[in-house]
Amino acid sequence: MLSLAIFGSGSGTNCQAIIDAIAEGMLEAEVKCVLSDVADALILERARRHGIPAIHIDCAPFKTKLDGAAEQRVLQTLEEHGVNFIALAGFMRIIKDGLLNAYAGRMINIHPSLLPSFPGLDGGKQALDYGVKFTGCTVHFVDAGVDTGAIINQKCVAIDEDDTLDSLMTKIHAQEHIAYPEALQWIATGRIQLNGRRITLK
Repeated sequence: MLSLAIFGSGSGTNCQAIIDAIAEGMLEAEVKCVLSDVADALILERARRHGIPAIHIDCAPFKTKLDGAAEQRVLQTLEEHGVNFIALAGFMRIIKDGLLNAYAGRMINIHPSLLPSFPGLDGGKQALDYGVKFTGCTVHFVDAGVDTGAIINQKCVAIDEDDTLDSLMTKIHAQEHIAYPEALQWIATGRIQLNGRRITLK
């Protein structure tokens, strides 16, 4: 079974979708803890409502990455809570080698575009500005690159002529809430392999 830590920096709607999928019997997993680099992030409140340990990560002095002493505290926290898999859900920091190596092949992320198109920040805005007719979301493994890990699951949405960024992101988010629990269930049941090997949960 997946023993999950969910990392996020914002409202935590994908975290909620994962929690709901577990409660509905659609995902064979347990959320062991939720971590955020923002002390008052709604994702932490969502965790508390469900009796899940909600942990603030003080990442100072770094503004854009999880590194140094903060990374070591996170690794210790994950070990203390028995975490064997990490789901990044709107975590707005760069993951560095310590965590990448400790959870190699056991960390995934969701991105609001059909990768490899429009990686990085503001994937939905990039798609809208570029004028493509379709975009969507991608669940992928995390590696040292920016949204370059192996793709697990994708969902597509149409971009209508009258779409604004808000309306487009609403459509993308709705598909994210389907794609993320689905991808996690595929991993939990051994359907997904990485580099030709089944994922080993420690």
